[in-house]
Amino acid sequence: MEGLSSLNVFVYVAEARSFVAAGQVLGISASAVSKAIARLEERLGARLFHRSTRSITLTAEGARFLERCRRILAEIEAAETELQDASAHPRGRLRISLPAVGALFAPVFSNFKKQYPDIELDLDFTDRLVDVIDEGFDAVIRTGAPSDSRLTYRSLGKFKVVLVGSPEYLAHQGVPQVLGDLQRHHCIHYRFPNSGKLQAWPIQKNFDHADLQLPTSMISNNTETRLYFALQGHGLAYLPDFLVNDSIHSGKLLRVLEKDLEITEVFNILWPDSKHASPKVRVLVDFLSENFLRKK
Repeated sequence: MEGLSSLNVFVYVAEARSFVAAGQVLGISASAVSKAIARLEERLGARLFHRSTRSITLTAEGARFLERCRRILAEIEAAETELQDASAHPRGRLRISLPAVGALFAPVFSNFKKQYPDIELDLDFTDRLVDVIDEGFDAVIRTGAPSDSRLTYRSLGKFKVVLVGSPEYLAHQGVPQVLGDLQRHHCIHYRFPNSGKLQAWPIQKNFDHADLQLPTSMISNNTETRLYFALQGHGLAYLPDFLVNDSIHSGKLLRVLEKDLEITEVFNILWPDSKHASPKVRVLVDFLSENFLRKK
């Protein structure tokens, strides 16, 4: 079992890129983690990490070994869960990547945790495009059409993206009546973390305004920050309806150009393709399908 324990330590260090962070998760000291890795490297006769005073990174040998270790530990976990009647009582760690909109996901995952208390949730909120398999995620939730053939997916629900502004801002700047009016407005934009590009507002569907250049008042890679700036009257923001519906109903935000800019998006949950998904992933997918966004 000492060998399996060291493999587990190695995987946590490789994912966290830190002895300290891995030790915190495992409940042991960073020194104990470092010694476990050193013993493993000595036994293997290979260096697994490049170490510096600021960070650690995998060597080429370490990266190959990580792939094998993940498969070995996954097989062991699958065997254990089968013996423990895991279909009735799913357990184990679920590492999930989600968009950085915590207010949307926190309630549903809180309810999931109440129903499946033996499942350890490791939630990573980021708008960065992650590699599900290479980065060791059990599942990710994203919008847009799935493009990785190594993944299976299920749609969780639809939402609309709408253009909004505060009553105070619109009273001062005027309510845009046509797309061309946007040229005299302050526009709050979203920047994609991976590409660095700004999110395109769907004005291109209108041929007469395909070349319309939108002014820039503010740029952010965080959706909730854009909502805050819109509420404070700093300009128009193009935001998901689930984030602004309460503010619209209370009169704090108003929708504009509804027919010109509204589009529908879909949330999907994606996980590594397998004939036999683990029980914890199966219950996660089923739970979110029933309890996330209502189908529209």
